[in-house]
Amino acid sequence: MKWSLYKMAFLCILFWNCTETEKKVSLSQYVQDVPSIVGKTEYLDSPFLTAGNRVYMVGHQDGSFTEIGWHIKGEMGGVWDHPIKLMDGFDIAFKWNDESHILNKADTFTNYPFANKQHYNIPSKNLVVKRWQFVPDDLEGLLVQIELTNTGPTPLIFDVDFTGHSDLRPTWLGERTNMNDSEDKAIFEETIQGWMVKDNKNPWYLCYASDMAPTQKSKAENSYRGLGVSNQLSYAMEIEPNETKTINFIVSGSYVSRENAFTTFNTIKSDWLNLWEAKKQRYKELAQQSKLTIPDKKMQQTFEWLKYNCDWLIRTVPEIGTGITAGIPDYPWWFGVDSEYALQGYMSIGQTSAVYNTIALLDSVSNSVNGNGKIIHEMSTNGAVFNKGNINETPQFASLIWSIYQWNGNKSFLEKYFPTIEKGLSWLMEENDLDGNGFPEGFGMMEIHGLDSEMIDVAAYSQKAFADASRMARELGRDSLALQYQKIAEELKLKINTEFWSENFNSYADFIGTDAQALHLIEDAIIRADTLNKPWAIEELKATKQFIKAHPSNEPRPFVMHHNWVVNTPMEMGIADTTKALKALETAKQFVNPFGVFVTGIDRDQSAGSDDGSFKGSKIFSYTGAVMTLPTGVQARAENNYGRPNEALNYLERMTRTFSYAFPGSMYEVSPDYGMITQAWNIYSFAYPIVNQFFGIQPYASQKEVVISPSMPDTWDNSSLENVKLGDGANTISVFYTKKDGKTSIIIEQTNPEWKIKLKIPESHADQLQIVKGILSDSDNETMIEPEGMRIEVSYQD
Repeated sequence: MKWSLYKMAFLCILFWNCTETEKKVSLSQYVQDVPSIVGKTEYLDSPFLTAGNRVYMVGHQDGSFTEIGWHIKGEMGGVWDHPIKLMDGFDIAFKWNDESHILNKADTFTNYPFANKQHYNIPSKNLVVKRWQFVPDDLEGLLVQIELTNTGPTPLIFDVDFTGHSDLRPTWLGERTNMNDSEDKAIFEETIQGWMVKDNKNPWYLCYASDMAPTQKSKAENSYRGLGVSNQLSYAMEIEPNETKTINFIVSGSYVSRENAFTTFNTIKSDWLNLWEAKKQRYKELAQQSKLTIPDKKMQQTFEWLKYNCDWLIRTVPEIGTGITAGIPDYPWWFGVDSEYALQGYMSIGQTSAVYNTIALLDSVSNSVNGNGKIIHEMSTNGAVFNKGNINETPQFASLIWSIYQWNGNKSFLEKYFPTIEKGLSWLMEENDLDGNGFPEGFGMMEIHGLDSEMIDVAAYSQKAFADASRMARELGRDSLALQYQKIAEELKLKINTEFWSENFNSYADFIGTDAQALHLIEDAIIRADTLNKPWAIEELKATKQFIKAHPSNEPRPFVMHHNWVVNTPMEMGIADTTKALKALETAKQFVNPFGVFVTGIDRDQSAGSDDGSFKGSKIFSYTGAVMTLPTGVQARAENNYGRPNEALNYLERMTRTFSYAFPGSMYEVSPDYGMITQAWNIYSFAYPIVNQFFGIQPYASQKEVVISPSMPDTWDNSSLENVKLGDGANTISVFYTKKDGKTSIIIEQTNPEWKIKLKIPESHADQLQIVKGILSDSDNETMIEPEGMRIEVSYQD
């Protein structure tokens, strides 16, 4: 009787597995029309990301899961469901009587906008394997699919082992909100035919299983740090010659309840294909928004994938909020200044929900922890604020709100956030301008110890904030406040151009400070330059030291010392005098390498100004010596502000060299292959120069108006930007630009005839203007064309 029961059970498992296998489909059938990029063999032992707004996974491109990251040492990889981690990773192994293979040495890695794939070949068994992974939208789980193809003449019979390595632990700063880790406990859950793991003292859950019934289950050795456990599921597999079979593994979790974890598991198991198709369609729509077509196809591809990258970085924790995070793997939480740069780019590519959610989150948390208009710098996903804000983040928030308002024209949006701006600007000047000279004091973008006096970037961003706040006050009918802000902005602009400028260096100063502050910083900078073997920097710093001692001052004065990238912010904001700007832009060219702009100029190496070079990061994470995308994008915007699109394009080309350099489909934070494998502010560095400046799209949505003033690089002689959203989708515009045999043609189309488009033509070409479709508009000292219906078409001869 007992044998009969066992026999029946075994037959049931075989029948269920056969039935399930027959029903299953391979993801290979559903990617033919999806863009993809194959990674480099030499970077298989480096990280990749499978992205989702609730759960994401970081592993290595070869299929392994190593302990990576420094924010929580060795814990930033694996599977995360913020504010907790679910797994350190998993292993998939194939076992025969005579040999076994673990899927951790992939031949190739292929990235798709919303999924990825490893490819393996086991020649001794005539077995080809594809490992797919995909995270559905809005769910705390992921799908891993193994596609197995028997390329040989005989059947293959073997076992498939899936070993999950749990690590149910809190995010960074978990202890501040009473999230304390304890041992994981695992039980085999019959309802899912897989493992359910729970943190012993918290309602944190992990489930993993397959769509097949396992033939065996067992505990396994766990070699990862932490308090996790490892457990294995084994499956019998038989594949006929030239046959392909698939196995789906589902991982789900919850930091709330066991029921939530099970519900997510069952949803993914039963509906994964519909979830795949829904995300695939959404990503197609992302690609079509602000669709760029240019002669440089590598840069065109870069721009398209940066739109996908933007979506990868959205993080939702329902109890806290939704917002863009700074970067993966070590900054998967929310930042003030990173968002203030990035969201300007998000808006111009039409990803408006991310913009509004992030702004709402930053505003609410800042008001909660500060209450004075000061904007936070960094907050973990459990709601713990690490840094309540650097000085620059408060003025940059004001300019962000104005920038977004120009795109959406929503006065309620402006009214909602203007009180924070008003309080913040009062705090900025009343509590931080200690000597009353108009320059707030404190840390800006440069996180160098001691650089907390009067910083050039704080000054430049403060000037822009008051200018933008003046415009916002006027929009809200507060004319007196608008005049007050305008006066401060004008005074700051004058003072920046006089008090921060150094004619000897043809550069704006890093900071204004006392001789004592400068001498102390010089000593630190000499040690830094000596460590990095930069004799030219040591010589320059020593000369500055001698000058200070020979010409002492009792008053604070400007110092050019580190040649930090922030000395270019007056040009980025367009407040530098043209003569000074052109000198400073030329000076900045000394501090670049083939991938972009050095964060700190005294770190430049022999590759500076050349087309050869690379960045070798330290074993202990550090930005010393780094070239980064943000400073490079700032420089592109700066060049465009002074009518130099070819120079601006040069900086974009440098950054483009880093696209897919290590992680296919992405661009590292530190160029070309160090730091975060994908970074939010990269979109600012590309979208602002391209959308706002090359194509010259300047929206005034509150007036239902957009001014278009193209300023194209010479090589972009056949370019277009289509489906740019205005007014939260109330209108979309497309711009088509061609230049051939000295003749420039511009076509502009819109979808809403109630909007007014003004095409601005350089006065030097007004006499050669031919209007095919459009109406010449009267304007003081400018040539403007307005649409006829929903289209403008003009040309002019150079």
